[in-house]
Amino acid sequence: MNADELPTLRDELEAHGLWANKGLGQHFLLDLNITRRIARTAGELAGQQVIEVGPGPGGLTRALLETGAHVTAIEKDPRFLPLLEPLIEWSEGRLRIVQGDALEADESELVNGARAAVISNLPYNVGTPLLVKWLKARPWRGDMTLMFQKEVAQRIVAKPGSDAYGRLAVLAQARCDARLEFTVPARAFTPPPKIASAIVRLTDRADPYPHLEAIERVTAAAFGQRRKMLRSALRALTPDAEPLLRAAGLEPTARAEEIDQNGFRRLADAWRATA
Repeated sequence: MNADELPTLRDELEAHGLWANKGLGQHFLLDLNITRRIARTAGELAGQQVIEVGPGPGGLTRALLETGAHVTAIEKDPRFLPLLEPLIEWSEGRLRIVQGDALEADESELVNGARAAVISNLPYNVGTPLLVKWLKARPWRGDMTLMFQKEVAQRIVAKPGSDAYGRLAVLAQARCDARLEFTVPARAFTPPPKIASAIVRLTDRADPYPHLEAIERVTAAAFGQRRKMLRSALRALTPDAEPLLRAAGLEPTARAEEIDQNGFRRLADAWRATA
């Protein structure tokens, strides 16, 4: 099965008179060489369940179907359904199209509780909330291979002490090992966004932290005033943060950007014990 036998994505868009909707964060990736690279980055997909969000005209969808994957594509914009529907027959029924909002979707129901990889060129305006939603999801969610704006991708994989390190890095790395795989220049998209994009691969950690809501609470306070010492920043959690910090084994004079994953886990555990 080779997607090169299909009409080109550009011809399909022109034939249907379609354009990107900026309000939905749409930027079309029409280069099959890049979409195939994304599919390869996700690993062996033949026979596997895959969830894709925001397929648009179907560039990544074609590449995923080429691998032999079974794809559930969630598309909010109904204009693209006529471009996606012919791929059902082409893939011999391995594509299911769901028209709706991925933020409201019950992915476990869509894949009948089976484990599914998540592979998407995410709409820019919902990428972060979707990632947080999927980090909390189990047991259906498998590994994730996701495209974000490059600066968001850098925040996901950032390490303590770097300028990009913040809440998103701590949340993502509480559940997953995160690696930036490669960047995609703005000129690869139609229309081109203002900045480059990047592919992030997230694979489940051997020791995922189970209480992500607690990590959310403590990082919201700690990074809410990231230049302040923790004893001041954590007043959003408790009037006197020093006992909490002592219980977590953290220095009251430390700042959030200096605290690693284990430190935030201990802080979340200490907060849970008093909440």
